[in-house]
Amino acid sequence: MRKAATAAAVALSVIAGSLTFASPASAATLTQVDDFGYNPTNLQMYEYVPAKLPRHPAVLVAAHWCTGSGPDMYNYTEFASLADQYGFIVVYPSITGDIKCWDVASDAALKHDGSSDPAGVMSMVRWEIANRGANQHQVYMTGISSGAMLTNVMLADYPDVFKAGSAFMGVPYHCFYTGTFRGWNSDCSTGNITKTPQEWGDLVRVAYPGYTGPRPRIQLWHGTQDEALNHHNLGEEIKQWTNVLGVSQTPVFTDQPQSIWTRTRYGNASTQPPVEANSFQGYGHELPKPGMALLALKFMGLAP
Repeated sequence: MRKAATAAAVALSVIAGSLTFASPASAATLTQVDDFGYNPTNLQMYEYVPAKLPRHPAVLVAAHWCTGSGPDMYNYTEFASLADQYGFIVVYPSITGDIKCWDVASDAALKHDGSSDPAGVMSMVRWEIANRGANQHQVYMTGISSGAMLTNVMLADYPDVFKAGSAFMGVPYHCFYTGTFRGWNSDCSTGNITKTPQEWGDLVRVAYPGYTGPRPRIQLWHGTQDEALNHHNLGEEIKQWTNVLGVSQTPVFTDQPQSIWTRTRYGNASTQPPVEANSFQGYGHELPKPGMALLALKFMGLAP
């Protein structure tokens, strides 16, 4: 266990040290919400509520990276300033305790209405709907690194809640499974787990047995030189979500907005396809870059 813990600590330091961020968010107030409901892992909830909102605003959950926090996610990404511009609420969940990575590894985390971090995050969404009049049909998810892993998990656990998500440098749902609370799966992080589309898709479907409703769309981002979470995981995510959403693994649209950037769309060629993947040649564990948050909002439907 000591060796595994040491390896995880080294991996976390790599992740934290290699992340770079956009300019700080809007200077408006970030507010902590207490007593937001079922919270089995003692998470903290922060919200950003712009002054101008529609009567029933959309909600974006923005999950931080390993060693980060909700206030860090607020301060060092563009989502709050974009919320001012486009009129939606941002929820920033925040981990407490010694392990600062989201639980995407335990049985309790990897199921609908479980009893770990995803359940606490879901309580935050329900609080926004009940107390802010948020639109229950316009709930979205994004995250960076460990937060991107959580994005994959929330879309799998709660397909009836989330309409779309955007994951910056994540891994497929269930890839990080260890059976332990906030465990570290080195095989997944280093890109040594490969499954068929059907196998990946079945894992998502098992998360919510009997669910037959619509599934959220997903946008994926990854750098080819990512040493913290290997780029191999992008291909595995594509296999998983194209299978879940019932579209071909062969992209129907491919372009290069920049020479280092390859964008592929699956299912249709619109700006809001079922699955979109963005790969950046030579980039490490350093996303999102300035401007990418806006593209995530456009994909999800939070910005025109």
